[in-house]
Amino acid sequence: MPTAVVRRFLRHGMLPQLAVFESSARLGSFTRASEELHLAQPTVSTQIRKLSDTLGVPLFEQIGKKVHLTPAGAALQEGCRDLFAAFGRIDDALSGLRRLEDGRLRLAVSTTCKYFAPRLLGVFLGRHPKIEVSLQIHNRAGLIDRLARNEDDLYIFANPPSEQEVVCQPILANPMVLFARADHPFAQRRRIPFSALAGESYLMREPGSGTRLVSHELFARHGIRPRVRMELSTNEAVKEAILAGLGVSILSRHTLGLDSGQNQLAVLDLEGLPLERQWQFVYPVGKQVAPAARAFMDFVRADAQRLVQVHPGREAR
Repeated sequence: MPTAVVRRFLRHGMLPQLAVFESSARLGSFTRASEELHLAQPTVSTQIRKLSDTLGVPLFEQIGKKVHLTPAGAALQEGCRDLFAAFGRIDDALSGLRRLEDGRLRLAVSTTCKYFAPRLLGVFLGRHPKIEVSLQIHNRAGLIDRLARNEDDLYIFANPPSEQEVVCQPILANPMVLFARADHPFAQRRRIPFSALAGESYLMREPGSGTRLVSHELFARHGIRPRVRMELSTNEAVKEAILAGLGVSILSRHTLGLDSGQNQLAVLDLEGLPLERQWQFVYPVGKQVAPAARAFMDFVRADAQRLVQVHPGREAR
């Protein structure tokens, strides 16, 4: 809440009075101020008198036909310079929110989304080079925490939260598949039953990961308890563990990013997979989406499928 001192400046339409005062002080004349502001001179005089009464000090003194600032008036004039400069800075900041080209985009994405989000941002910024962008990358738990605090303009989730009131807009397919090393015994099999995973060493993402949530849902649906050999905190670590022969893992097909040369991994033909999910834009219900964020959503919905080409590695045959 404003302090008592600040409230004094918010009463009695003081901003228009300050505008009249600033013009009169700068021009040294009530008449010239009335002409600049397109006001009648008696209105200018009345506004100055009301401002003086509110502040409790005289602001001008008239000597002969000229008006001069009192010490209080000189102090107020200096304050008006600071105040109106602050209003100018505020308007500049707001204009960036009103205009697309001078705006800012704060985007937060899941760890798997980092494989294609930079490519989308690169093309978008090529079209709108003056937009400032901040990109945050977190696991699902981290994204939910940032969403709850409304720290960003937009979020991209593979598994949007159900515990918060949010707007969700699907943007891109996110199929979940089973990865194994290319020389895995299952790599040449077709229609592998899900029950076969019961005997496989499984590489699990860390608590709070959306990929871990999907894995638990799938194993529970089939009544199987996974043999978790290792928990890892990044998709890169999971891929390296697969390549080291430590196990298999269900991951987003996007985990391989845009690298078409990755042929040491195989996507196994497992029952129930690929599990079709969608990447989605998410933001809180009631949020005022800034022009830059709105433009990015429109751009991604129109062009994401064309720009993001997924190379899943060597498919199992």
